[in-house]
Amino acid sequence: MKLLLADDHTLFRDALVQYIERAEPEADVTLAKDFYEVVDLMKENPNQDLILLDLRMPGMNGMDGFKRVREDYPDVPVALMSGVAETKDVNDAMDLGAVGYFPKTLSGKALLKAIQLVLTGERFVPLDHETNMIMPSHYDGGSNGNGANGYGGLKETQSNISGSANSNLTPREREVLSYLAEGASNKEIARELDLQVVTVKLHVRGICRKLDAKNRTQAALKARELGIVAAS
Repeated sequence: MKLLLADDHTLFRDALVQYIERAEPEADVTLAKDFYEVVDLMKENPNQDLILLDLRMPGMNGMDGFKRVREDYPDVPVALMSGVAETKDVNDAMDLGAVGYFPKTLSGKALLKAIQLVLTGERFVPLDHETNMIMPSHYDGGSNGNGANGYGGLKETQSNISGSANSNLTPREREVLSYLAEGASNKEIARELDLQVVTVKLHVRGICRKLDAKNRTQAALKARELGIVAAS
């Protein structure tokens, strides 16, 4: 796998690279210490399997750096890393097409598994099973301050839908969309599919983004127009 890892914290960056290279000896990891180096390195070698961007490193300017990479290299998967990201940051990144969010509270083993997961075409957002909210990217001093223990990931298998231009909805998103078309609430969808409500919300966000819909109602209407769900 070819990775571009961009982080301004040398200790974290070097430790992660060593962990990846020990676990995946054939991994080709390119390092950048800020967003400016990301721009230069991508011009030299845009053929990356995954770009990992630290949200708060120099040059990112909030989500502006993330947006630029997505616009300049739409075919290259991009994931967000952070030690200080808030829920809104994660939701914004996923709305912009991020394939994953990797908090620095993840253990090296969990982070590597998350990288391997998104490389297979799935998406990753870790959830705190105690609160059912997105896993924080900073330690809170509680009993769970040992990384990924007690947390799991939101996974979506990527799959193209023939005839629906640029939708690229996952099988799970299609399931959620079928319930949206019936007017079901997030709680009802969560109950029917045995999911957490926060997971359903993430799927709905992804559906709206991929269908270029402003809200769930518009997404349902577009889905019918595209033939993704049967017209009622």
